[in-house]
Amino acid sequence: MIELRDVSYGYTDREVLHGVSARFEAGGMYAVMGANGCGKTTLLRLVAGMLEPGRGEVLLQGRSVREYSARQLATRMAYVRQLPQTDFEFSAFETVLMGRNPYQHRLQNESEEDWRIVERCMKQTNTWHLRFSKPGQMSGGELQRVMLARALAQQTPVMLLDEPLANLDIAHQFEILDLLCSINRNEGKTILLVIHDLNMALRYCPQLLLLHGGGVLYQGSTSEGLVPQNISKVFGIRAAVVDDGGSPLLRLQPETEV
Repeated sequence: MIELRDVSYGYTDREVLHGVSARFEAGGMYAVMGANGCGKTTLLRLVAGMLEPGRGEVLLQGRSVREYSARQLATRMAYVRQLPQTDFEFSAFETVLMGRNPYQHRLQNESEEDWRIVERCMKQTNTWHLRFSKPGQMSGGELQRVMLARALAQQTPVMLLDEPLANLDIAHQFEILDLLCSINRNEGKTILLVIHDLNMALRYCPQLLLLHGGGVLYQGSTSEGLVPQNISKVFGIRAAVVDDGGSPLLRLQPETEV
């Protein structure tokens, strides 16, 4: 379980989040949504322990994130950046293998089990055929899926994903979201997912955290939160909920016609 209690955080020019309180139950799959610049990435980085709140605290299993060592956090939470980055020219296989680092002692080599885990995670993300490729030989979408494979290889109970659909074509977006839903359902992982596509969130994420004006506008069921009134307030667009074969679908259009 993850909890934010009255959390505020600001950069030099402005406060991005103020007085944010939210709770993420173990085993839930949450869409984290809001307009650009509302603090979605900042919130995930606070949860991951990469940033320290200016006020308030972030708790993991009832204990402040700041009390965990970096290695302890790495065995509990995996974080996938919005823009995948690699500092060196490692192959895709070597990059995913780094996800096993938190479980290795100093000067210890990877085990056969580590290699099997990496292979399984790369096959899950449809990246096994890229295992010998270097970053410069992969597209942005391929590199994004490799980074997701590395997060899966960490085998953490919590996954924090900052726009994992960025750079992916529509087929791979569905593929990755189907995979995350399967992992959430079958392995009980807690997943916090920053996502922009309202209909994808409605389809795949049962729970929603909606940020607006530096605070929480709504937390709860996604279907009850992504309603026309909230969508208009946060995104400045009109929405109508229509039936799509028994499932709700949002039809969107600008507030004012051009």
